[in-house]
Amino acid sequence: MRKGPGLKLGLKEETPFSNFSKYVDPSGKLNFAGKAIIHADGVNFSNGSSFAIKMDDLLLQEELGKGQYGTVKKVSHQVTNVVMAMKEIRLELDETKLQQILMELDVLHKSTSEDIVEFYGAFFIESCVYYCMEYMDCGSLDKLYGDGVPEDVLAKIAISMVKGLKFLKDELSIIHRDVKPTNVLVNMKGQVKLCDFGVSGQLNKSLAKTNIGCQSYMAPERIKAVDTYTVSSDVWSLGLSLVEVAGGKYPYTYDNMFAQLRAIVEEEPPSLPEHYSEEARDFISACLHKEPSKRPSYAELLQHPFIQKYIDQDVDMKSWAIQALESRQD
Repeated sequence: MRKGPGLKLGLKEETPFSNFSKYVDPSGKLNFAGKAIIHADGVNFSNGSSFAIKMDDLLLQEELGKGQYGTVKKVSHQVTNVVMAMKEIRLELDETKLQQILMELDVLHKSTSEDIVEFYGAFFIESCVYYCMEYMDCGSLDKLYGDGVPEDVLAKIAISMVKGLKFLKDELSIIHRDVKPTNVLVNMKGQVKLCDFGVSGQLNKSLAKTNIGCQSYMAPERIKAVDTYTVSSDVWSLGLSLVEVAGGKYPYTYDNMFAQLRAIVEEEPPSLPEHYSEEARDFISACLHKEPSKRPSYAELLQHPFIQKYIDQDVDMKSWAIQALESRQD
C-alpha cells in the first residue's frame, strides 16, 4: 500500500522573498520537500514518475470555471492534439494551500483507476502552478441531473463513485473528504469519474483528522466536530450526493447554513423518491445511517443487491450524458 507525502514546510513570517526561497530555487523550480519538483517544463516526483508538459505546448480554448482554489481552462496540447482541462492555482505563502496542491498532484499522478480523472502533467511559472487533467466534456454531475436521473443511470454513477473511492482508500490510503456532485465529472462516452483531491487526507490506522471539505455534504459526526473520523464519512457524502442526483435537488433545503447543519445532525436522513426500487432505497439508507460504524464498507457496497442488479447490465450512459448536456444548454 502506497503512502502519500507528509509535508511540513514550516513557513515563518518573513519577507515574501525569503519565504519563497525555501521552496523555489533560483532556477525557478518549485520543490515540495523532495516529494515533487515542478518547473516550467513539467514535474518530477520522488517515486521516479515524470511528466513533461509546458505552457508553450498548450493552446487556450475557453475558461471552464472558477473555484475556491483556482481557474480551470480548456486547452489543446498541440504536440499530441489531446484536449485537456488545465487548472491554474496562484501560489500563496500559505502552508495549507501548498499542502492541498501537493496532495492533489500526489493523488492524481498515482491514480490508475478508470474511475478517477487522468493526470497529464504539471508545470510552474511565475508563482502559478498549472496542472493538466483529462477533459470531461459533459462537465460536473450537478449540472447534468436535471429533475433527477433514472434508476439504472443512478446505479452506474454509484458504481463509478464507489469504485473510485475504494481505489483511493485501498491503494493510496486516502479519504476524499469532499464527495459531492460538483466533484464528479462525466464525459460524452458516459464515463463517470472523481476529481478534486485538494482536501483529501491521509488515513492513519483508518482514521482521518482535520475538518475540511464542503459542510453541506459532511456526515453528522464531522459536523459535530469529532476530532477523528473514518472513511465511512465519505460513504455518507456518497449517499447524500446520490439522493440529490436522483431527486434533482439538494435534499436539505433550509434558509441558512446553521439550520441545514442542525437538520443533518438531528433529523432523519433523506431517502430516494418513491418510484425507486426497494434495492435502491435500501442502498441509500445504508449509506446514510447516522451511526458511522453501521455504514457499509466500499467492498460491501459493491456487493449490495442494488449494485449487483446493474453492475453487468448494459445501460446507455452515452445517450444519457449527451441528452443531459443538451438539456443543460437549451
